[in-house]
Amino acid sequence: MRTQCQFLSEDEQLQVHEQSIKILEEVGIRFLSDKALKILEKNGAKVDSGEKLAKIPREMVDQALKTSPKSFVLGARNPEFDVAHPSEHTGYVLDCGGVFTYDYKTSERRYSTLKDCEQAFRVFEEMSLGSYVWPHSVPDLEKTYPNSSQIMLDLSSLMWTSKHVQDELTDPYEVPYMIEGMKAILGSEEAVKERKIYSVCYCTLAPMTHDGGMSEALIDLSEFEIPILIFPMPCAGSTGPASLFSNIAMGNAEALSSVVLFQMAHPGTPLIYGDASGSTEFYTGGFLEGSPEMVLMTAARAEMASLYGLPNCQAGCLTDAKEPGPQAILEKMITTLPLVLGGVDFVQGPGALETSGTLCLEQIVVDEEIARMCKRLRDGVDTSEEKDLYEDVSSVKAGGHFLLQDSTVEACRGGEFLMPRLCDRNTFETWAELGRPDMYSEAEKKVEEILATPQRQPLSDDVIGELQEIIRRAEEELD
Repeated sequence: MRTQCQFLSEDEQLQVHEQSIKILEEVGIRFLSDKALKILEKNGAKVDSGEKLAKIPREMVDQALKTSPKSFVLGARNPEFDVAHPSEHTGYVLDCGGVFTYDYKTSERRYSTLKDCEQAFRVFEEMSLGSYVWPHSVPDLEKTYPNSSQIMLDLSSLMWTSKHVQDELTDPYEVPYMIEGMKAILGSEEAVKERKIYSVCYCTLAPMTHDGGMSEALIDLSEFEIPILIFPMPCAGSTGPASLFSNIAMGNAEALSSVVLFQMAHPGTPLIYGDASGSTEFYTGGFLEGSPEMVLMTAARAEMASLYGLPNCQAGCLTDAKEPGPQAILEKMITTLPLVLGGVDFVQGPGALETSGTLCLEQIVVDEEIARMCKRLRDGVDTSEEKDLYEDVSSVKAGGHFLLQDSTVEACRGGEFLMPRLCDRNTFETWAELGRPDMYSEAEKKVEEILATPQRQPLSDDVIGELQEIIRRAEEELD
């Protein structure tokens, strides 16, 4: 059977839900968008326009959960990379949210470039458990494309990878350009709605606040059936209450308020129920991602998603380490394995160091190794008839060995015993003769090997030209 673990009992999940409803009904949620407040008030929320506060009744939550799709597919330019929600096994989302890159050639941390983002996509596209990508922040874009940096980054991302792209839009004026870009790739507005090659991440502002521009941009996007990842990030002890239970409940209230907003605006909008809660570094007040408390909260929120019947994506495979090494591997394993054993659909975090502030290409490859090991643990023990090798035991008898059995030869090529790609299992002498390789040196070789090959599934020159023209117009017209 598959290996399983549970973080909240059924009674505890209901306790979280009731606490979240109490927050929505009695404390209320702040919406900085008048458009959002009008939608909520029209559908039954008690709105204080002066305070921009909406108190959302239980009935609105129940209705919103009913109209939220329970399954859908995130498409990709290459249909081989289409991603079903929910997922049969845990998939991974490339985390490129920071502004720095750890350069594996110089072992130095520097500001990221567009080339770093393109290379990260190239590497991630070769990872067997990699599902879709987030673009990396590029500080220079604000200088070279001051009016259209987000359009430039997202349309370029669709050029660089044939996997699904997910990012943020923060201004409703950006929406038409993204739709036009997808039409250029897919051929029609109907195909944009059907294929869903692009989706957006919606982070509420802890505690209990919705951004104005972002919420309005996503309300407009939902007209085109663009999926939305709801991703609260309350930090227990700073932007959230200093207990795991209360931080889970408050983040859940923020997520439910998002479900209500988008379902009231456009019923049937595809939603992914996510969480990126953190814990506080009490010496400095900083945000921690590599802590065991973080993954306890995101794993619990995944169970809340299952309670509501919604696909989910949780922050994980994360570290607060400043460079590749033992701390990164330790924290990434501890923040991945619980999510996988809990049956999470997708984990967002591979490729990042320094609390998601730094991109590291070789870390993408190391994280794939972590993901493969976690999947093997989740797959559990196969007790089917074909795995019953009693006849071998009877044939070998006491004192023999099983090396020459047909079943042993078959097992060498089967999937029951995981064959690592980076971990060294040689004898000490062989390992020394090979130059004492470690996981990161092997990962660097894999990165160089991938980047030496041509891009997979590139767009045609004509389509690239159309996208570049859209970017040029956006920069000119959004001034």
